[in-house]
Amino acid sequence: MAWVTGDLLIRSVRPWPHTAGGPETDVLCQGGSIAAIQPGIPAPDGVAVVDGRGGVLLPAFADAHAHLDSTRLGLPFREHTAGPGLAGLIDNDRAHWRSAEKSVAERATHTLGRTIAAGATLVRSHAQVDTDSGLERLEGVLAAKEAHSARAAVQVVAFPQCGILRDPGTQDLLDQALRAGADIVGGIDPAGYDRDPVRHLDIVFGLAERHQRGVDVHLHDAGELGAFEIELICERTAALGMAGRVTISHAFALSTVDSDRQVALIDLLASNDVAVTTVAGGRANPLPLRRLRRAGVRIGLGQDGIRDYWSPYGNADMLDRAWQLAYRNGFRADDEIEMCVDIASRGGAHALGVDRHRMIEGDSADLVVVPGDSVAAAVMDRGVRTLVVRAGVLVAANGELYV
Repeated sequence: MAWVTGDLLIRSVRPWPHTAGGPETDVLCQGGSIAAIQPGIPAPDGVAVVDGRGGVLLPAFADAHAHLDSTRLGLPFREHTAGPGLAGLIDNDRAHWRSAEKSVAERATHTLGRTIAAGATLVRSHAQVDTDSGLERLEGVLAAKEAHSARAAVQVVAFPQCGILRDPGTQDLLDQALRAGADIVGGIDPAGYDRDPVRHLDIVFGLAERHQRGVDVHLHDAGELGAFEIELICERTAALGMAGRVTISHAFALSTVDSDRQVALIDLLASNDVAVTTVAGGRANPLPLRRLRRAGVRIGLGQDGIRDYWSPYGNADMLDRAWQLAYRNGFRADDEIEMCVDIASRGGAHALGVDRHRMIEGDSADLVVVPGDSVAAAVMDRGVRTLVVRAGVLVAANGELYV
């Protein structure tokens, strides 16, 4: 396909929110922003015109938690061989990642391309940094980011998957990773896995302060242990003035403490502007989405690993993950399903510090058109994306990238 550049006029779409079967309208994108939303917009000279075919117009999706360095999407299926628990999963990945048929850069570039073709123009990917892989996995994800730089914004997290204290030398590698182009410093279960939450967070937040980067901590620890770690993370966020720059991924503790404790933790997250991301996993209890949103906590949705050594699941489609979020929460009503789409799109962008997904005149034109006459129908059917637009440029259509 030929690359469509410059300004863009999208015909015949139903912008969200709208009533099911509502009237179609046009959207004019100029200078990377939405210039007009109204029926029958005359095509300005030299502006490319594309047909939305009556589909639902949504803010482009934001994958707020991916692991592009481990993906095997598009490669032959492999049997899942990990042992039990988090350590078993980490060890299995570490034992097999080098045996993939293609390089990290090739695999990450392919999966990121499929993610974009499915409607995401903003992605946060963790890249494992440890004494086994050094910066090799980070470099692969950075290569994928560069390959798709015209199609999506990618935030890369230097992620100490094997721990920092359990894997001596990782602290220096994280420092090198931030100098090499990582946007964010990561952490993992400071207490449950690395066994020393104070020292672990000293290192993570120390690196963030030194390099002036954000923080994203994987927190699988449940119950009171996880709750204690949430408190420690919020304390450090406040002490360093990092409100709006810290994310807790998974945050299983929020769904494994009693109601009063949950409310207190959510208030703490809100008061320190610490974001939360979920992947709508199949085993953990769902996060309290309504409570988090009512309190003003920024919350995003991600794909996590995509067909990798951790899990055979994943297909690079954020609309499919929005369906999974709705299904895992037992949602049936249209407004509940729409909430999941919001978390997968503009809510996720907000969680990643990007405010561009309001779909009003003057806003950045990051958009996706999905077949369907309502948002709920689009989620249930999950048709091939008709159009994907980033900053007013058509980057994919009918499930294929423009090249």
